[in-house]
Amino acid sequence: MYKLMTPGPTQVRENVLNARAQSRTNPDIDPDFFNFYQETCQLISSLLNTKNETLILAGEGILGLEAACASLTEPGDRVLVIDNGVFGKGFADFASLYGAEPVLFSTDYYQPVNPDDLRAFLKQDSNFKYATLVHCDTPSGILNDINELCPILKEFGILSVVDSVSGTFGEPVYVDDSQIDILCGGSQKVVSAPPGLTFVTVSPEAKTAMKERETPIASFYANLLMFENYFENQWFPYTMPIHDIYGLRQAMDNIKQDKEIFKRHQSIAKATRAAFESAGLQLFLQTGHSSTVTVVSVPEQTTVPAILDRMKKEHNIMIAGSFDFLDGQVLRIGHMGENANKADMVATLEALQETLTFLNVPLNSQLASVFQATLEELS
Repeated sequence: MYKLMTPGPTQVRENVLNARAQSRTNPDIDPDFFNFYQETCQLISSLLNTKNETLILAGEGILGLEAACASLTEPGDRVLVIDNGVFGKGFADFASLYGAEPVLFSTDYYQPVNPDDLRAFLKQDSNFKYATLVHCDTPSGILNDINELCPILKEFGILSVVDSVSGTFGEPVYVDDSQIDILCGGSQKVVSAPPGLTFVTVSPEAKTAMKERETPIASFYANLLMFENYFENQWFPYTMPIHDIYGLRQAMDNIKQDKEIFKRHQSIAKATRAAFESAGLQLFLQTGHSSTVTVVSVPEQTTVPAILDRMKKEHNIMIAGSFDFLDGQVLRIGHMGENANKADMVATLEALQETLTFLNVPLNSQLASVFQATLEELS
């Protein structure tokens, strides 16, 4: 089995795996499970600093993004797609799928979205039902300041849909203070549970917009209103994946107990970037680095497949390339969730040092040594 140091899925703690192995009940009819599901949703809301309802959906993180768009969009709606990355631009596909007219606010893919630029754009055109934006756009590792951007949208009466699948719990999120209407997360990133679940927080304003539609939501599985009054009615719209939710709950309990989670992610990210820069490798981004993933340009002496293949075959460690316009251009290391620890990062950087040296890439310093030294300075 590979050591997973990819930007999701991440490694999974043993207590999460054990939780998934619990004896099951029938989640459709057992009141205890309805209580467990609701309590787990309330825990997620509290960890995301919101009084808004959280729903856990049976599907990978993409389901949450589509469900948000499906539930809000009516044919002809204008939707603002804030685009400074692969996933940011990708929201246009979901909006179009349900009949919206997506309008792209495209910015530099090497920089976070500038709040002043967004406000200036909206002063010229703010006739949008909702806007979509990505917290951490994982292909490039860019981090957008949702805590500053979403209140700007609210100034103009625009609902917000935020993809924080790769951001939640690796970066601070304050849903209520930031006036985020729908925030989407996933089980397989910082949460460090297996893939298969998404969770969404939904504001009262977003629920009102869904209920006041003139046309029905054009989906069953991606219809967030299907969960309305699930607890009072003791009824789910489909059978809940009970073992996945047992595991998710344990992972959330782990997060709740981890008082240093944000500091650890930030320190490991800074130390990783310092190691690459000291060695003479080029970070992809100029600024706006996420604390959950580091993205580095591939040296001209080698290729992404050559690096990934040797890392797996010789070191049993899996890191990642990227895709879309970054296909073949960069390497990505996911230091998120269970991956965000000193021992695994040292092992990964030592393996990468050997791999790059074998592939005739000159390095100015020892990656693992600089990483450890920087980490000590930050502690």
